[in-house]
Amino acid sequence: MTGAGEPPASRIFVDADACPVKDEIFRVAQRCGLKVLVVANSPLRIPRNPLFEAVVVARGQFDGADDWIVEQITDRDIAVTADIPLAARCLEKGARALDAKGKVYSPDSIGDALASRELMAHLRAMGEMGGGPPPFTARDRSTFLQRLDDLIQAQRRVKR
Repeated sequence: MTGAGEPPASRIFVDADACPVKDEIFRVAQRCGLKVLVVANSPLRIPRNPLFEAVVVARGQFDGADDWIVEQITDRDIAVTADIPLAARCLEKGARALDAKGKVYSPDSIGDALASRELMAHLRAMGEMGGGPPPFTARDRSTFLQRLDDLIQAQRRVKR
């Protein structure tokens, strides 16, 4: 809870349908006392905790979860998403964004990430590339935890 004159606490928005680090987010958020909004197109089980809220957007609504996150997110918040266009939209609102492997997106890096995404999609469509992303590893999980903690601490320094 914030006192008079204090800005509201940061929140973590999770683009949750395919997020492999939800449990880690819950642990960090509980330790730091941050609200987590888990946004998905279908109901997901989340731990019972007043800090955690599941948000289900309309089923079948293309980009419904993304649109809801962008409508709600502020410059005090953090988005966790593998969706690079969603990360770009969150950055435009002044929020911070990172993916499940700990890659932190910034206004300086998001253009390259979007261009790379488009190039990879084109190569896949041409049959030049197959398969999906590399498997998620314990090192990815560790990197994610460190970067999430870094972003939370950076947000706290900005609020002072």
